[in-house]
Order: sequence, then C-alpha cells, then structure tokens
Amino acid sequence: MRARPIDISWHPDIPIFANESFLRAVSDEYGWLGGLSDSGELRCVLPYTIIRKAIFRMVRFRVETVPYAADFDIREEKAFLNSAVDYFRSIRADMIIPATTNTIFRTFPDGANAAPYGTYIIDLGLPEATLWKNIDRIMRQNIKSAQKSGIIIRDAIGNELEEAYLLIRETFKRSDLPFMSSGSFSAFLSGLGEYGKTLVADYQGAAQSFVVFAFSSACAYAIYAGNSMSQHQGANKLLYWEAIRLFRNLGIRRYDFVGARINPEKGSKQETLGLFKKRFGATLKHGYIWKYPLHPLKYRLYGLAVRFRSGGDIVDLEKHKLKGYEPEGR
Repeated sequence: MRARPIDISWHPDIPIFANESFLRAVSDEYGWLGGLSDSGELRCVLPYTIIRKAIFRMVRFRVETVPYAADFDIREEKAFLNSAVDYFRSIRADMIIPATTNTIFRTFPDGANAAPYGTYIIDLGLPEATLWKNIDRIMRQNIKSAQKSGIIIRDAIGNELEEAYLLIRETFKRSDLPFMSSGSFSAFLSGLGEYGKTLVADYQGAAQSFVVFAFSSACAYAIYAGNSMSQHQGANKLLYWEAIRLFRNLGIRRYDFVGARINPEKGSKQETLGLFKKRFGATLKHGYIWKYPLHPLKYRLYGLAVRFRSGGDIVDLEKHKLKGYEPEGR
C-alpha cells in the first residue's frame, strides 16, 4: 500500500468532513491521501488538514480512513497509515495530533500513541416504529412529555445562530472545556453549507437547546450541543428524536452521536453521556484515536504545553486503557 496525494473528489455517499468546502473552511492547507495497491487500484482515501500554531505544523484528521473497496481490511489499512506517516514526514509536518471526536479509526500506524475510543451509532435503515421502540422507556416518556408541553423543534435561523454559539460555548465551559471562537464557528457552518443544520428546541419563544448537525447520505453527525441550565424537561431529548426522524426521512444511512470513551469511570460525566446516547437505542462502535511524533522535540514541547493548559489531550487521558484492549466485533 502506498499513500499518495490525489485530487479531491467528494460525493454525498462519503462523510461530509471529506468535502473540500469543509476542509477549506477549517484549514488553509488540506488534501486527500489515496491508498494505492501495487497494481495502482485506489483502495481508500484519508482527508487531512494542516494546522499552523506558533512554531508547530500539525496534521489533524477530520474523518477516519474511507474505504473505496469492499474488501479493504484492517491489515491493509495499517499498511496505508504507515505510508501516510511517511508522507507527512516528507512534507515536514511536526506531528499528527488527535483527530476530531467523530473520527474513529479501526487501527493505527506503528509507533503511534493510541487510545481506545468509540462512538454511538443508530442504523437509520430501520423502520421508524423500530427506532422508537429501541429507545429506553423512560426516555420515550420524557419525549412524549416534551411534545405535550408544546416544545417545538425547528431550524435555527438568522441571529439564532449567534445565540446557538453562545449557548454551546457556555455548555462547554460548564464542563471545563474550551470551544472555538465565534468566527471559527461561523466558518465551520459555512463550510458545511447545505449539509449543515442547526436545530433548536423552542418553548414559548425561549431556546431550550441547540444542536449542530453535519450530514451527507452516508451519515448524520450530532456535532455540537448547547443546553440551557433551566431547560424544560425533555427538550433536548425531543430534539434528538426529531433529528433522527428527519435524517431517516432524508434517506441518510446512519446517525452518529459523535464520540464516546470506552469503559468510562463509574459515576463520571463521561459515563452519563454514554448512557444518554445508549438509551436512544444506539450501538457503541469501537476503535481508536491516536497521535504521532514526526518531529520528536516539537512533539514533546507541544505535549508539555497541552498538559500545562488542560492536563493532556484525549489520547493522554485514555491511553492507559490500551493494554489488552480488543475492539468488539473483530
């Protein structure tokens, strides 16, 4: 397997995060690497972005390896990722940092620092009645209660997108997490274009919850959510249910709740979030998140800065779970 730059040729049957308009919105330098067999057959693609910060030039993936062949297996993917590392080293990138949390790799290259990671997925090919039945009984009751109380789920428009940004940022802050600037948020939405949607749960003219979705025929991703501290009971649950119905009716194949830690600590916020997603009838997809030192000194310097600022990145926090981990379904 050889990793080589190829022309971007996005279509809606692959994830939206591979679309050039999105890649261009989040980075000035981006592209696709193609995985070519010895015979020259294109077996997979891996979109990437390059982030420049101070003295660092960092690779960040926005979606995992996208297979182009039905028989593209994990052994082949690992060989491709090893070759991709060589390519990024050749263009003088300093490191590969952890991917966005919607990005779940099946494997990782030799020499990477990796951690188990996953996400909760719903198969939208199921009948709506089955999707509803798969939701936890108490969750269904909360959704019905929200419907009866008059909560309305609709598209956010105009100045509401700024309100959505502020509520999402505040929600992240309550969890001691940073969030992007208002300008970066606007660029993110602009890059999604017609494949982005922000829904709001409205109760008597007051926003209870906002969720930003990115989608294509392949998958709908629930990317960012902001919830009012005093939201009406069941508001965000009703929003997610109506989103599931909406994307199913659009013919989209999967619904992705985006990001889940494997075996989170009992009683932790991470466990609570995972249970929330699971109770919608979602199935945990297992895999990995990883990073790689291309320039060892700069990699160490960047790692020190991240640990000083936030205690470490997601790989640092989860890598202790790697020993003995075997993704389910292998």
